[in-house]
Amino acid sequence: MLTLTRSVGETIRIGDDIEVHVVEVRGGTVRLGFKAPREVAIHREEVYRQIAEANLLAAQVTADSLGALAAFAPPPSPGSAEVDGEAAPISAGGSGGSAPADGTTG
Repeated sequence: MLTLTRSVGETIRIGDDIEVHVVEVRGGTVRLGFKAPREVAIHREEVYRQIAEANLLAAQVTADSLGALAAFAPPPSPGSAEVDGEAAPISAGGSGGSAPADGTTG
């Protein structure tokens, strides 16, 4: 861990895009300001841990959960057929069809 000493009004730079400003020091509390690109997430440690825990729980999907969600899937449309349990479109001619047995084209 790098430890730096800064006074109110001074800045620390992280890379080219992130600035950490010392805004205020009062008693045992330091107020910091951050300037960073929008895609850089900045969280207090306790919030970061809550987000990580929620993401971990959300990623633990069980087969029971998927089965329960399947009940909400819309029924296959009239122009589709079921292939291996999934709806697949029915081709109405065109490419991908088979040629007549006598070798002629349609």
